[in-house]
Amino acid sequence: MSESGVKVARNGHVMEVTLDRPKVNAIDVPTSQALAAAFQELHEDKELRCAILTGGGEKIFSAGWDLKALNDGEMQLDNWWEADEYGFGGFTGLTENWALNKPVIAAINGLAIGGGFEMAMGCDLLIAADHVEFGLPEMPLGIVPDAGALQRLPRRIPHNIAMEMFLLGRRMTANEAAHYGLVNKVVPKDQLMDAAREWAASIAWSAPLAMQSVKEVQREIECVPLEQAFHKMRTDPMPTYRKMLKSDDAAEGVAAFVEKREPNFKGE
Repeated sequence: MSESGVKVARNGHVMEVTLDRPKVNAIDVPTSQALAAAFQELHEDKELRCAILTGGGEKIFSAGWDLKALNDGEMQLDNWWEADEYGFGGFTGLTENWALNKPVIAAINGLAIGGGFEMAMGCDLLIAADHVEFGLPEMPLGIVPDAGALQRLPRRIPHNIAMEMFLLGRRMTANEAAHYGLVNKVVPKDQLMDAAREWAASIAWSAPLAMQSVKEVQREIECVPLEQAFHKMRTDPMPTYRKMLKSDDAAEGVAAFVEKREPNFKGE
């Protein structure tokens, strides 16, 4: 593990990224850069098809921004995004990553607070241990959660519930988050990684270009009216989607179905 507290392991086509920076898995600039480097590797390595992101320990997934580093002047607050130092994909490598088409599963092992919550929302599938809580405690600090929560949360859950979390700072349990569809699944903490790895294995088995096309198309048509969304998908440059339509994998998938055998997808 590097001094950044980010551990990266590979298991076949799956990358596992663990943020293990005691005591609260807080994220300073070097940690964000290390996370970003991991997700850049995921983006660029053709052998990798998906990733799992989790936190070290069982109590805290991540408390978000390292406020001590901010207070010490190691990070800036005013127009912080202009520093261009957080790495590929912005803060944590996920919150503003408009290039990564490979799925990332968040295996949320504990409290997801502030920027840690925003990092989780930057993932594609969220599995939470049953003791997890989500929170946005920025208001008493005189700041706002502007690395993804303000942008994403009201699109994921009812507006008024999001406003409760913003303005009142109330925490949301894993079960309530599942009720609103904010997380996909809640499991006992000792089953968390098994559940994430099961999903990752399913994704890694599937045709890579098809999986990546889902993210690419969804990103391009989000919040676009239905008729326009169809038009964008048919006419806008979406290189992964176009490549998938002509791919050997698409032909292989159809042939395997007709021949009643397992497909052999190669990402081509």
